[in-house]
Amino acid sequence: MRVFLMGYPGDLGGACTEAWHTVKLWRRFDADVHLIATWGTDAKWRSRVDALGCTTHTATPETLDQVPGLAGATVVSFCNAAFLANAKRLRELGCRLAWVNCMTWLFDAERKFYRESGPFDAFVFQSEFQRSMLEPELTKLGYTPGLGNLIRGAFDFEEWEFNPRPHADGEAIVVGRAARPDLDKWSSNTWPIYNRIQYRNKRALMLGMDERTHQKLGAPPEWADCLKPMALPAHDYFRQLHCTLPVNGGARENWPRVGLEAMAAGVAVVAQNDWGWREMIEHGVTGFLGSCDEELAHHTAVLAYDETLRMRIINAARERLVNELASPNVLWAGWKRLFEAINTERRAAA
Repeated sequence: MRVFLMGYPGDLGGACTEAWHTVKLWRRFDADVHLIATWGTDAKWRSRVDALGCTTHTATPETLDQVPGLAGATVVSFCNAAFLANAKRLRELGCRLAWVNCMTWLFDAERKFYRESGPFDAFVFQSEFQRSMLEPELTKLGYTPGLGNLIRGAFDFEEWEFNPRPHADGEAIVVGRAARPDLDKWSSNTWPIYNRIQYRNKRALMLGMDERTHQKLGAPPEWADCLKPMALPAHDYFRQLHCTLPVNGGARENWPRVGLEAMAAGVAVVAQNDWGWREMIEHGVTGFLGSCDEELAHHTAVLAYDETLRMRIINAARERLVNELASPNVLWAGWKRLFEAINTERRAAA
């Protein structure tokens, strides 16, 4: 089975991370994976992709028709502006197009393509929440439900060491969150919520803050350490946490990768009772969901006082991650169905 991915893995950006984990998944099940970098490659990532057995094609918008095997192939892309800009050309080459919008809104370039060329041949939703947000808008632009596929975001938990940090009675509890310095990712209520955690010996460790986020949140408490974006590798950051308490300031989480990372590393999750979190976290079993600031702070304090409960939740979350949320077999089954459906439609149209 041959599939093209338009885009490329990289260190920055959710779509670049998604691309890496997805091509690893596809190669695990022996898919013939070809990548079109838009419009260049990083040497480190090129070597990692090569080691997987993928084929990288160097192209420009003007030379897409010269990419071997592209004409008539299935092309997938994750939130890639270059893909949207060249989707019409890809369709002229007979390509079948599968689009993974990682957000909960439509891009302007998406709308333009749908109005001019109709919907893509397949859509991937990573959560039912995301589907509920996008389908009503897509339906106005020619989409039908049969084009949609629920496939969770690929996540290779084997890249993470499951090593929960123990917490002794009375010891400082380390709570924090990691996010890019997008203001919608950071709530202005962050410090009031963290201050409400009724545990005297607490520390906050935040990763991804800059001048803009500090302006929005205000001065941090003296027991908080705020790190700049990429100040620590994510693996090293999560090793220092006992609990992650991510509170957004406007962004509606589709399928929050930070939750998967916490589960893989062995960090308990307390999240907002909304959006994709409801599908990722089973309240009281694999984490806690809070419907208000007070509940978020309360659940975090409970974990600080009850180490047995915290470890039970951490282990249950890891088990669900491995067996369901990030199971390679489960994820590949979804992609396999999508590829087979696209190929069936191609044969029927021939």
